[in-house]
Amino acid sequence: MSSLLNVGARALLANQIALSTTGHNIANASTVGYSRQNAVMSQVEGQYTGGGYIGKGVQVTTIERAHSEFLTRQAAVAGSISAMDNTRATQLGSLEDIFQGGKSGLGASVSDMLNAFTDVASTPGDITARNVVLTRADEMATRFRNAETQLDDLQTGVNSQLADSVKAINSLATRIGTLNEQIARSTGSGQSPNDLLDQRDQALRELNQHVQTSTVAADDGTVSVFVGSQALVLGNSTARVSIGAGGDGTSKLTITRGALTSEISESTLAGGSVAGLLRFQNTDMAEARNGLGRMALAISSEVNAQNRLGLDLDGKAGTNIFAPIALPDALPAATNTGNATIGAKVSDSSALIASSYQVEFGANGSVAVTRISDGKISNFAGPMPVTIDGLQLDLGSGVAAAGDSYVMKPYTAAAGAMLMAMSSPRELAAASPVEARTGVANTGSVAVGGLAATAANANLGAPVTLTFNAAGTFDVSGTGTGNPTGVSYVAGQTVSYNGWSLTMTGTPKAGDTLTVQASTAGYSSLNAGNAKALLALRDKAVFEGASMVDGYAGLMTQVGVRSQSAQYSANVSGAIATSLETERTSVSGVNLDEEAAKLLQYQQAYQASSKMIQIAGNLFDSLLQNMR
Repeated sequence: MSSLLNVGARALLANQIALSTTGHNIANASTVGYSRQNAVMSQVEGQYTGGGYIGKGVQVTTIERAHSEFLTRQAAVAGSISAMDNTRATQLGSLEDIFQGGKSGLGASVSDMLNAFTDVASTPGDITARNVVLTRADEMATRFRNAETQLDDLQTGVNSQLADSVKAINSLATRIGTLNEQIARSTGSGQSPNDLLDQRDQALRELNQHVQTSTVAADDGTVSVFVGSQALVLGNSTARVSIGAGGDGTSKLTITRGALTSEISESTLAGGSVAGLLRFQNTDMAEARNGLGRMALAISSEVNAQNRLGLDLDGKAGTNIFAPIALPDALPAATNTGNATIGAKVSDSSALIASSYQVEFGANGSVAVTRISDGKISNFAGPMPVTIDGLQLDLGSGVAAAGDSYVMKPYTAAAGAMLMAMSSPRELAAASPVEARTGVANTGSVAVGGLAATAANANLGAPVTLTFNAAGTFDVSGTGTGNPTGVSYVAGQTVSYNGWSLTMTGTPKAGDTLTVQASTAGYSSLNAGNAKALLALRDKAVFEGASMVDGYAGLMTQVGVRSQSAQYSANVSGAIATSLETERTSVSGVNLDEEAAKLLQYQQAYQASSKMIQIAGNLFDSLLQNMR
């Protein structure tokens, strides 16, 4: 009787555990990260008798966790890549909203400002036309500043998200370390702590949403977690991550263990929201900000330079329309041993490249300048100043030591510094400082098509006379010209001497003359040579071959293409992540229909086991009664 009773008791206990496990599955069907559990049963070794082995029932060997290490890891990696792509695509979408097209866009304001010189060129004395130019110029400057403000707001949001992600990474690393310690203690019993393993796997999945990791399992059940090549979690010991500035001026993810802090290369961050944010901030945002700043600097420099070459309505030399934009000094590296400061100024507006630069000093005063946008290195024997991409870099003060490094960000805040310097329409220098007069005794039809100053140091005080010959040529006489003779004449051609540019039309006769001289009193209110030169800036190749009015279109296209590409990547990686997560949950997830069927199965087995115990008890009672 005891054998039957023992078999029934073991069966009852085993099915009770199976019922509890099934109930545990049902209860956690909606728990994120939970893996289905199964009670694994095995028969108890039978007892030998002369008639063979008599079975002794069943026992629960272990509670098995439905889990695929491969799918879990693949799903985590795919989710990490998807988080990176989605984060970057979202930020690029916000960046694209800043660079709007149409009439309300920045490009339209540049065109409107330059086109406003058309009426001034037609009627240089019209105060209303001059006022329109200043109004359009102020509107353009305001849009530049607004765009910079929007970029600053976007940067603030990125910084906030990075701070939140870093906080989450450190918190999850601490939790994984604690779970490692609990798992190591529980694994010593010889059984798998399923719920703790689920919690750790879920923590790792959440960690990978912020930064992609790799793991190495140990014999005691713990896992070591690495970010790139740096250990974040070792057993129950954790390091701390933070955001710091790299040597090239970009933001870097750093990891600190004890007193040692190491940078994690951005190239090793293959996934996670932090990787997406850093790539957006260091590349997409930086290039957009540099492009916007270069536009502001180039346009203001070109317009100011041309306006300074003309004369205003009162005959005075032209001044700046926009406030000159001062370029910031280069940022020194923390390891520098010298005390030099490095400044920059624009030497050629049309050669500017939208990039930051790293300046490194070598032996004997040599200088290496790296264009950060594409990594191109330019070497100079030294000493400073050196000129690169339309910028002149020079020492401001102090002395640079060999090995010193600096990061120059000339365009970072240029758009925000776009301000009007001119307030009176009379100050607009529409007139050319030189005038051209045809000889009173001319018999041909030669005439002036256009005349404008091209240099601030023009030899305006020395008249230049062109005398036409019968052979279709002309002779030049005047101080500083070199007095060339036999220069071929072609109607519509442009000739330049002494800092001015002259276009002639018509057909001259032998003996005809044309004299270029400094502007006389009253001429500044009549001619619009400089206004025409300002209007011609529309088509000047300033932005890598593109005209001034097309520069914004190029910048807007660059941002738009990046945004579309990032959105496509996000869609692809999101689909892959969803597919792998579906595969993982098909292995580890809880199916309520299946669990309900098991519940009925184990319920019937439990009731049968109870009946077995009841029968064994009745038989034992009958035996005792017969023995009396």
